[in-house]
Amino acid sequence: MKHSTTNQRTRRGRGPARRIGRTLALVLPVVLVLSGTLAVTRVNWSGNPSNSVLTASEAISSDVSGPAVARAPQDVLRDKLLLELQEKNPGVALTHLQEAVNGRPSLAKHCVAIARALGRAAVRAYGPVRAQSFARPVCDTSFASGVAATHL
Repeated sequence: MKHSTTNQRTRRGRGPARRIGRTLALVLPVVLVLSGTLAVTRVNWSGNPSNSVLTASEAISSDVSGPAVARAPQDVLRDKLLLELQEKNPGVALTHLQEAVNGRPSLAKHCVAIARALGRAAVRAYGPVRAQSFARPVCDTSFASGVAATHL
């Protein structure tokens, strides 16, 4: 009885294409993960153009538990307006608060808290009677409620 040799070879070894396919199946995911990791570390996430390349070791060794450098927009606005209240007057600060809320509607939910903080600061700087004279209907008269809460 005579057997064909081609039939046995394809069943037993299944040829070089299967070995190449298995090798690619093992190596390709590793290559894709590493290239993706390296691509992410090369993106300038800090916004600082001078240090745009971050190595993988720097990304891993950076201290994540430290205080955040970037501050929320409402905190920046509040501090700016409190400084403006001290340097100029509460009326100017309230006008700029209204302009900021009109320009960035996402700040509207923080408007009441910022206006109350301005009212409290105005009482400390100008006294309750003079601080109340600067009141205007910004953020549902929250400035006036801040003045009144500090005075009482």
